[in-house]
Amino acid sequence: MTSGSLDRRTGLGLASAFFLALALGASAQQSEEGGPPSARDAAPIDLTGQWVSIVTEDWRFRMMTPPKGEYPGVALTAAGRALADAWDPARDEAEGNACKAYGVAAIMRMPGRLRIEWADESTLEIRTDAGSQTRLLHFGDVPEPAAPTWQGLSRARWILHGGGRGQPPVNGSVEVVTTSFRAGYLRKNGVPYSENASITEYFDLLRQPDGTEWLVVKTIVEDPEYLAEPYITSSNFRREDGREGWNPTECVAG
Repeated sequence: MTSGSLDRRTGLGLASAFFLALALGASAQQSEEGGPPSARDAAPIDLTGQWVSIVTEDWRFRMMTPPKGEYPGVALTAAGRALADAWDPARDEAEGNACKAYGVAAIMRMPGRLRIEWADESTLEIRTDAGSQTRLLHFGDVPEPAAPTWQGLSRARWILHGGGRGQPPVNGSVEVVTTSFRAGYLRKNGVPYSENASITEYFDLLRQPDGTEWLVVKTIVEDPEYLAEPYITSSNFRREDGREGWNPTECVAG
């Protein structure tokens, strides 16, 4: 699978559109009879299941820890370069910050597997075997936490694609905006992002002609403190039929 083929946003096909129309029709009926449908019932795509990362770009920065001071492809400010050049993994371990590279801005870039399930009718749970992290995507209003965490508070909403003129949408994606997170690393060698950064993600589901399903996560990190321009990545995951290969590991600094 080439990165070019992954970038082509293939449609779900007539059969998928038909079944999606049925599902959305059922949701509309529920709305008329008993209030608006839940985020789970209104979902235009199914992200649940186990996914494995397919590393097609930035291999040497994702599959291994780059040397200190190497940060090509990341436009750092002077303050960002100073922090990256001072990276000390032993100090991170000693200070209890081994998970700085597994925070919300970088966890989807980690090689490994995801398990995505509905925690309740309005919350998608994403678990990663890399660093044993758990993310919660909240559809709806939730209060800010008392203290920032590695994964922060993620607010999500469905975005519908296609349709129009009385026709149901034929696809959709998830927009996620995260706040209340701890400062961390964009790469394991100490390339920083601050707790005041802006982090927006888009989750898209693509289906190839052979039936293979791909989850594409586009992440946009804007941080005037440490980044001279937005840092944008696209991470690819392939759906797995079973649940083999799941291997939770602890955070490792360096």
